[in-house]
Amino acid sequence: MVEQVFALSKGNEKAVEKVIFDENLHYLHMVFNKTEGLPEHFSNSNVYMTVVRGKLSIGLNDQEIHEYEAGTLLKILYQTKMNVKNLNEETLELIIVKAPAPKS
Repeated sequence: MVEQVFALSKGNEKAVEKVIFDENLHYLHMVFNKTEGLPEHFSNSNVYMTVVRGKLSIGLNDQEIHEYEAGTLLKILYQTKMNVKNLNEETLELIIVKAPAPKS
């Protein structure tokens, strides 16, 4: 078999899965229920964030929180302050790609 196969979790339980972490990119799968999310942090690479289901509530740098629905892809530049949350009833599911892969 030439290809590598990776399985993502299914369901509504909170998950932060590091699916692919290599020298080229980081590929993460995240699931958050209402009030769950990530601690505020600065992006350590360019971040490509796809909302798979639910609605993402995100504050970037000093902007107010914006909401993005399923089917939205965000490009967030290196060293952007990020506050990622689910402030809605529906489960939030995200795919995150960091490219290039962070050095540390």
